[in-house]
Amino acid sequence: MDRKRCCVKLSVQPSRGLVDEKFIVLVQKVPPGLQLTVHALHQCEDGHHWEAFAHYTANAAGTVNVAEDPSEGGTYSGVEQMGLLWSLRPVPGSQPGLRLRRRNVQTPMEVTISVYHGHQTGGFVGHIPLASVLVERWYMAPGVRRTSFKERGLSATLFLPPGPGPFPGILDLWGGGGNIVEYRAALLASRGFASLALDYLTLKTLQKTGKMESIEYFEAAYKVLQQHPEISSSRIAVLGLSLGTSVTLKLVAYSKIVKPRCAVCISGSHVQPVDGSNQMISRDLLLPIPTDPALKVDVGQLQCPLLLVVGEDDQNWPANESAMDIKQMMEQAGNNHLLTVLSYPNTGHLIEPPYTPHTRASLFTSFPTREKSMVLWGGETVSHSRAQEDSWRKVLAFFRENLHGGRSPVAPLSSHL
Repeated sequence: MDRKRCCVKLSVQPSRGLVDEKFIVLVQKVPPGLQLTVHALHQCEDGHHWEAFAHYTANAAGTVNVAEDPSEGGTYSGVEQMGLLWSLRPVPGSQPGLRLRRRNVQTPMEVTISVYHGHQTGGFVGHIPLASVLVERWYMAPGVRRTSFKERGLSATLFLPPGPGPFPGILDLWGGGGNIVEYRAALLASRGFASLALDYLTLKTLQKTGKMESIEYFEAAYKVLQQHPEISSSRIAVLGLSLGTSVTLKLVAYSKIVKPRCAVCISGSHVQPVDGSNQMISRDLLLPIPTDPALKVDVGQLQCPLLLVVGEDDQNWPANESAMDIKQMMEQAGNNHLLTVLSYPNTGHLIEPPYTPHTRASLFTSFPTREKSMVLWGGETVSHSRAQEDSWRKVLAFFRENLHGGRSPVAPLSSHL
């Protein structure tokens, strides 16, 4: 065993890259036919440990290539180049309801990739690996600039891509969890889009009244992008997830100020009191989809391209049913040529950037009550992970087509190193 440990070579290329980039894990210089376990370990910012592992058998050349060779078992099976990331799960004995999310995007997500002798299924802490490599996964590419924005009564963070600009802009709206969620905006900036991550659920208005900020608040955020000297005022989009989808549709349909080039809505609905405030909405409360137009955003008024991303096993919002109704409404209004729907079977609510571990259920803090509850999001791990990778690629292509004219503005992070 000591001899094997000394000669085993483990490489991960690139060992430093953006979170939406693939890497290649290669094990070399092991005896042909040797059974191995490739293991990934990550300690998140809350101190919890997440792991994934897969069983392999070295080929006649004494190598294992995770990008080409099938896993024979573990947290995933078959040929899965990025399975060591998307199948990450809390280590045994962890508290229930965990969800992996990055708060500090100015530092990387660090993952230790190790190789062990034999087909191990647990107790990795008590085993000595044959080899290990530390991998860095970044949301911010070199040169991306992050600025906390507290002017005009807003609570937001602006991310600007490298270079002089002017850049297209994206207003990034998350869901009902509150706080400023920065990691998607940082990644969008790494891909060439100036992005403003906006907090609209933890401010004094919500804490005092239990209601969301008014439409003027979102319009002020849109103006930040419009008036920024490094952002093209005529090339702005709005992106919403979950509750952020309701806000996005309402803005695009009714605002006299928010006139984006395009909009993307992920895992949400158009069902809401048009003349009132958006509230925390769950799947059962919105079904069946109402026929009363007063209870829905009039998507027939939309005048820009709209991309809907839908998980057909969304257990939190009726995103699939809403998408079908939106399509029908736009067909009747004659603007359905503006609509594109990406619908994914066995996919849940939390459709995130690629290789983010799938979370079927987790603890969720509701605003403004601050009550915690276990929420079912839905999805099956493999299908959900496939959907995240495919939808992210198509969302970026949609933004490039409508904001960049189809060209890709930024090279992979690894090419800068």
